[in-house]
Amino acid sequence: MLALARRAAVGNERRRGQVMTRSVLGIIGGSGIYDLPGLENAREERIVTPWGEPSGPLRLGEIDGLPVVFLSRHDRGHRLSPSDINYRANIDALKRVGVTDLVSLSACGSFKENLPPGTFVLVDQFVDRTFRRESSFFGKGMVAHVSMAHPVAPLLRARLREAAIAEGITPHWGGTYVCIEGPQFSTYAESITYKELGYSVIGMTNMPEAKLAREAEICYATVAMVTDFDCWHPDHDAVTVQDIVKVLLDNAERAKRLVARLARDFPREHEPCPLGSDRALETALITAPEARDPDLIRKLDAVAGRILGKDRR
Repeated sequence: MLALARRAAVGNERRRGQVMTRSVLGIIGGSGIYDLPGLENAREERIVTPWGEPSGPLRLGEIDGLPVVFLSRHDRGHRLSPSDINYRANIDALKRVGVTDLVSLSACGSFKENLPPGTFVLVDQFVDRTFRRESSFFGKGMVAHVSMAHPVAPLLRARLREAAIAEGITPHWGGTYVCIEGPQFSTYAESITYKELGYSVIGMTNMPEAKLAREAEICYATVAMVTDFDCWHPDHDAVTVQDIVKVLLDNAERAKRLVARLARDFPREHEPCPLGSDRALETALITAPEARDPDLIRKLDAVAGRILGKDRR
């Protein structure tokens, strides 16, 4: 069944002597987004990965003929904390069903007065302050160094902006998302520090997710949905879950509209990323073929199969 899903999702076709990859849009839903209504021919599939279990089953379907794959990052009922999410399994599973472009829908706090609750921020940078999470598919026996200078795929981010505007949502263009370990909210001292460093928003989930997507050669972009000012703000000096739930739910409804519009207008053939997000491994592998760990190579069949296959030829 998985092989059939991959063939249906990827749908490579040969035109003008080139293999054109069919777009498959992946959506990771964060806090408040545990399902994606509007999927046609929807079905659920549990994907087995060599990195363990993903957050939950993938929901596969179509929107206006575009293959769309949805994954609830925290699983239904929000059973997983940010630190307990198996980010490697999530990205591997999405890669296995052919996802080419991945949108993260993520709740966040704001460090700027001009980014009040309800704002959608299309960030272009990340700062990783996590420390408990596996942040790479590679390691001993197969070393790779992908570029993260520009972690967000620009064409995907631009299409998110177009979709938001079409739905009457005015997104904020650009900004830095600092990802903390959590699950606790920031101390006041931390919040003030991040604000003075010029960061725009704060969350707990986009790292190492963005790094792993880059290693898997998946174009990645984030819609950071502001639910509150972080505790630096005099009116938000003690952020609580109860305070943010109403904004969270409103943001979730608008995010679902944005995704539906994005899918309807999305190119049916994958657009090559001008930054090389979808070719990131071509200059990343450093371990000599004869020194590579066969067990790790087998685990990388989905993530790095394209480039490892070239090396074997």
